[in-house]
Amino acid sequence: MNQFSNPQATSDSHGALRDRSIGGIIAAANKLTAEQVEQILAHQKRHGVRFGEAAVALGLANGEDVMWALSQQFHYPYAPGSATKLSAELVLANKPFSAQAEAFRVLRSQINMRLFAADQQKRAIAVISSDAGDGKSFFAANMAVAMSQLGGRTLLVDADMRNPRQHEIFGLDNAQSAGLSGILSGRAEANVIRAVPDLPSLFVMPVGTVPPNPTELLERPAFGLLMKELVSKFDYVIVDTPAAESCADGAITAAHCGSALVIARKDATRVGAVQELVASLANGPARLAGVVLNEH
Repeated sequence: MNQFSNPQATSDSHGALRDRSIGGIIAAANKLTAEQVEQILAHQKRHGVRFGEAAVALGLANGEDVMWALSQQFHYPYAPGSATKLSAELVLANKPFSAQAEAFRVLRSQINMRLFAADQQKRAIAVISSDAGDGKSFFAANMAVAMSQLGGRTLLVDADMRNPRQHEIFGLDNAQSAGLSGILSGRAEANVIRAVPDLPSLFVMPVGTVPPNPTELLERPAFGLLMKELVSKFDYVIVDTPAAESCADGAITAAHCGSALVIARKDATRVGAVQELVASLANGPARLAGVVLNEH
């Protein structure tokens, strides 16, 4: 499995941005001409305001541009929606200062305290749900972004080999790319882990080709070995899974991850189904990280 032993993000540009002034970042991002920069500097000197405020006042930038530039200096990467292929579902990448994004940060803190304390055994997190449509892929994707924004190397694995979605959410070419299914079927595949543009600490392993035998692939020893290797190479590993109502894949994945986060949708998920899922986890090796009510 050496083909993905040390994936690298394209982070040189992010480092260069962090070394610039706010004005330099805004000028580069908005492709301002030398004349426009001079206009901003003159306005800044005349009114005693910051470069960003002057640029906004002159209509050469907006508030989002200034906030994005500031985030680069504070090592807080995100991707403005108009400048990325990332899905609008990624609220932590597109709208990181919204109330919904803050809810994910609260959840991240709770998970870190419960699962990633210094004295805890390192483990991956399987995001599972009882029913299809509960929003587990949405939660898995945003939790992966949230973890990556702490600066630790974060990997999102799409283990839903029945209805994969992470390649769509992150704008990856799933059908023609290498992925989890290829590894578990014994094929050595290059570029199986993909760096996410604009989010330098985040990587995604898509499903690749949707296989006819997903449960059998997950039950092979290769999957357990793979998870151990990934946990050793990344600070955080988040794994998306199929709904428990349709197959045993989620339970198998959770067992190999070591922990599970259960997602339920408000006014949709059956209470009995969630209780049954939680009870089944209690009888297995995976530690329950919590149950989240999805209002999205």
